[in-house]
Amino acid sequence: MPIDTSSYYPEVPSDSGNGDSYSLNSRGGGLFGDSSASAHEPDPAPLPPPQPERPERRPKDDGSTFGDRLADGISHFLSWALVPLLMPVYGLILAFGLSILDVAPMGMRVVFTVIVAAIDVLLPMLLILLLKRLGVVSDIGLNGRKERLIPYIIIIACYAATAWFMHFKGAPMWLGMFFMGGALGGLINMLINFRWKISAHSAGIAGIVALLIRIEKDGSPEPELFFWLILSICLAGLLGSARVWLGRHTVWQVLAGYAVGFCSVFFLTMIR
Repeated sequence: MPIDTSSYYPEVPSDSGNGDSYSLNSRGGGLFGDSSASAHEPDPAPLPPPQPERPERRPKDDGSTFGDRLADGISHFLSWALVPLLMPVYGLILAFGLSILDVAPMGMRVVFTVIVAAIDVLLPMLLILLLKRLGVVSDIGLNGRKERLIPYIIIIACYAATAWFMHFKGAPMWLGMFFMGGALGGLINMLINFRWKISAHSAGIAGIVALLIRIEKDGSPEPELFFWLILSICLAGLLGSARVWLGRHTVWQVLAGYAVGFCSVFFLTMIR
């Protein structure tokens, strides 16, 4: 393919007044001119610059491409199914089903779960949507580090309000401290977030693991607690891998989230 050098050498016009143009780039003449008749003919239109070749798309039936799409789908599903806002609701459901609170009537369980969902899920979601509408955040997934400050404050306040509600209703201290541990973990994440992006997803699921270990230490767990503990640990590993796969976090950010979420919940729930 001929190489167009028009972008490398400037045009060098001739000094003659007959309109002829001689240059290093002209195909009809040169720097020293051309005595042929074709030298006085207008230069042909320059060829368009070569277009970059488009990379060939891999066929849809390619195994790796399908695997990538499958991994993306599973990772997105885990990220939304185990979003940090849902961890208080999951924790309360597990506490009712696997601890001494199993004796609570179903009506009470439903009422408490609905109240916790309203405080820790519905209210933060509405406020985050309002922030997006106002242009404060650009993504409801809050993937940007700099736009997490106000949502962190909202979530911390909601967790603390839930802890107060549990204390006011006479719930066991470890259950109230589970929500306070979530508030503490959110506070630590918020402070770290000023300089470094830490995984809130990892912190949330690690808090669930810490809660189940605390229930086991309470002395009256249900027999199926061990199954849920192993499942939560496996889900924690899958969720952390999903966040890394999607490029939302590095491995170290995920591990730091695990440490903050687990320690915040475990040590507060051990207060008697």
